[in-house]
Amino acid sequence: MKINKTLIAVIAAIVIIGAWAASAYNSMVQVQESTTTALANVQSTYQRRADLIPNLVETVKGYAAHEKQTLEDVVAARSKATAINLDPTNMTPEKLKEFQQAQGELGSALGRLIAIQENYPDLKANENFRDLQVQLEGTENRINEARNKYNEAVQQYNVVVRSFPKNILAGMFGFSQMTKFEAEAGAEKAPQVKF
Repeated sequence: MKINKTLIAVIAAIVIIGAWAASAYNSMVQVQESTTTALANVQSTYQRRADLIPNLVETVKGYAAHEKQTLEDVVAARSKATAINLDPTNMTPEKLKEFQQAQGELGSALGRLIAIQENYPDLKANENFRDLQVQLEGTENRINEARNKYNEAVQQYNVVVRSFPKNILAGMFGFSQMTKFEAEAGAEKAPQVKF
């Protein structure tokens, strides 16, 4: 009789620990999936910007043909930015930095392209150009929002996989911390505007 009570207590403890481990594992999977979805949304938003660029470049070409270098820089930056894909299964801080740098170069090239409009009043008045510019501005806001949501998801995920006792299970099952998007180097300095 005593052996049965001990055996029942051991089995009950194993069942309770097993149920807790399964619940903890499932919660880590859930926050990981939320984070990878947020990352996919960031990439989708960046892709939207990349998809708008050819139309913008073609519109500018008609008005500013001799701005060839700027147009080539935009096309090259777009190509570089779309060649880098983030994969949640092998995303490292270095890979994220490379992605951010390529997106930053594209943003900078786009800024130079948009600045061309000041020299071309006809381009400035062109309805297609204005529409594309408005879409790009909206997309930049979406990119910022998507990055913020991704960072919030990463924070939740990192808290779950780093908190005791789930950190033990996280290590056993390969759940490691994820990296957040950070501001580009020099972003803390306000740009100087000169006329």
